[in-house]
Amino acid sequence: MADDAPFYADDAGRKLARKFEMQAYDLRAHLKKFKAETGEEAITDGFGILTESEEVTSAYIDYSTDAADVVKLVHEHLDAIADALRKVNRNTEVTDDDVAVLFGKKSDEGKR
Repeated sequence: MADDAPFYADDAGRKLARKFEMQAYDLRAHLKKFKAETGEEAITDGFGILTESEEVTSAYIDYSTDAADVVKLVHEHLDAIADALRKVNRNTEVTDDDVAVLFGKKSDEGKR
């Protein structure tokens, strides 16, 4: 490793945070589509209002709601990971810059 090379790869944290953010965004879009296609209204329309279909309709609505809730939790978790990675990246860049100054690098050389 060269003497002037940073210990922390430039943009590595930002790129990883962006990947998690994009996955969360995509998942949110899929969740919106899933809710539209499997929500209570769509399920009720699909089964109709026959008395014998009420139990099946209710089961499908419960399942759809549970599935959407779980996907929403995964989306929120991916978003939280992206936020945490951005924070780690900011802190690491500041620390790298501060350590570089301690070893004689001018503080204005490492500005991003």
